[in-house]
Amino acid sequence: MITSYFPKYVALFAICVLCVGALDTFIAAVYEHAVILPNRTETPVSKEEALLLMNKNIDVLENAVKLAARQGAHIIVTPEDGIYGWVFTRETIYPYLEDIPDPEVNWIPCTDPQRFGYTPVQQRLSCLAKDNSIYVVANIGDKKPCNASDPQCPPDGRYQYNTDVVFDSEGRLVARYHKYNLFAPEIQFDFPKDSESVTFETPFGKFGIFTCFDIFSHTPAVVVVDEFQVDSVLYPVAWYNTLPLLSAVPFHSAWARAMRVNLLAANTHNTSMHMTGSGIYAPEAVKVYHYDMETESGQLMLSELKSRPRSEPTYPAAVDWSAYARSVKPFLSEQSNFPGMIYFDELTFIELKRNTGNYTVCQKDLCCHLTYEMSEKRTDEVYALGAFDGLHTVEGQYYLQICTLLKCQISDLRTCGEPVGSAFTKLEEFSLSGTFATRYVFPQIILSGSQLAPERYYEVLRDGRLRSRSRTPLPVLVLALYGRVFDKDPPRLGQGPRRLE
Repeated sequence: MITSYFPKYVALFAICVLCVGALDTFIAAVYEHAVILPNRTETPVSKEEALLLMNKNIDVLENAVKLAARQGAHIIVTPEDGIYGWVFTRETIYPYLEDIPDPEVNWIPCTDPQRFGYTPVQQRLSCLAKDNSIYVVANIGDKKPCNASDPQCPPDGRYQYNTDVVFDSEGRLVARYHKYNLFAPEIQFDFPKDSESVTFETPFGKFGIFTCFDIFSHTPAVVVVDEFQVDSVLYPVAWYNTLPLLSAVPFHSAWARAMRVNLLAANTHNTSMHMTGSGIYAPEAVKVYHYDMETESGQLMLSELKSRPRSEPTYPAAVDWSAYARSVKPFLSEQSNFPGMIYFDELTFIELKRNTGNYTVCQKDLCCHLTYEMSEKRTDEVYALGAFDGLHTVEGQYYLQICTLLKCQISDLRTCGEPVGSAFTKLEEFSLSGTFATRYVFPQIILSGSQLAPERYYEVLRDGRLRSRSRTPLPVLVLALYGRVFDKDPPRLGQGPRRLE
C-alpha cells in the first residue's frame, strides 16, 4: 500500500508554498536519548501512571527540541522507544498506546486535543513542534480496534503498532509510519498487513521515514529512496551494537553512502544493552556522529545538509559493485581456508600471514579480493579475509553477501569474527572488492575504539573497490562490503526464527 499524506484540498496551496519557500540547505538535529524505563510488571499499569513515565521522557526531549530550535534546526529526530522504553508484553504496553489517525485528517493536536479521543502524548509533541517552529519526529505506539469480521484480528480485539509520527513546524501531524519489519523481541506489537511507503514534502526537501530493523529491507527502506526519490530519510532506532559488522554508526553511515541519500539516525542510549551510535549522514560524507559507551547521558547533534543532494555537483556516482572483482583472476594461495562465525553466519576465512599480499576467498558465488600492505604488524594480532554468501536465519531472515577483512579477537583462528575493540597493527594500503550479485552493498571501515575512518583516508571507486586514498597508517578493526540480495529474501524479514541463546 502506498500512502500519501497530503489533504487533497490543501495540496495545491502547499505545493505553491513549498516552491516559493524552498531552501537549498537545512539544519538537521538528532537526539540520542537515555530513555527513562518503566519498572517491569506482569500486569498493566494505569493510564495515569503510564502518562507520568512518558512525560518524564518528553521533559528530556523537550529540552533537546528547544536547544535544537535555538540553534536554527529545522527538524529533529528522536529515537525508537524513546518515550516509554521496550520492557513490555502485549498487555503491559497497552496503557501507553494512543489512537493515531491518518494524517490526511489535517489535525493539529496542540490546538484540537480532543478530536481523536485521549491523545495527551500527541498533543504534547504537537505543541513542542508548534511552539518551537520545528519539525519533530518521535516514536510512539498506535492502537486500532478490530473485530471477528477480520480473520487476522488478535484475540484481544486490537492491533498494536510500533509507530513513527512527524509534526511539522505548525504542530500538524504530517506523517504516520507503522514499522513493517519488527525485530524478533517485539512481541508487544503487530505486523502491519501491508507495507507503507511514507513520504512527505517540506520547504527543505522530500522526506521518507522508517524504523530500525527496516533498514535491512527492500520494503520500505529501498523503495522510499529508489522509487519515491526522497532526499532525506528520518530514522528512529533502538539499536544494540553487534561487532564486527552491525555497529550502528558504521552501518548507518554506509547505508547513506550506498543509497546516496541523507540519513538522520537517532539511537537510544543504554550502555548496559550496548545501545549507542547516532548521526547525521550525507551521501558523500559523515556530517556528525556520536558513539559513547562510557557515560549514561544523552547527546544532541546538529549539522547542515543539502536539501536536494541529487542536484548537487558533489552527488556520488552510482557504483557497479562487481565490475572490478569480475575483471580480475582470483589470487592463488597455498594456505587453507577455515570457517568462522559472525552473528550466527558461517564465513569462509583465510589468514593474512604476511605484511603485504594479495588474497582471494570464495563462498558459493561470491569471491572477495584483497590487496593490502601493513605496517607495525604485531605478532600477537591476527587478521583474516572472509566471505559469506547465504541466508541469515537468526532474528529475522535475509540474504547476505559479505566481504570482510577483520582483526581476530586473539591469535587463535577460532576467534575470527568475534567482537574486538582495539588494534595496534596499521594498514597503509588496501583494496577490497567482491563479485556481488546485487547493487546494494554497504561499505564500512571501523578503526580501533570503534571509530569511523575519515573520508579523506579512503574512497569507493565506481568499479566497486573500497580503497585507501593515502598511505596514512590506520589501526583497522574491520573493512567490509556488506551486500543485501533482496530477491532471495523471504516475504518479511522479521518473521524468521528467534535468536538462539
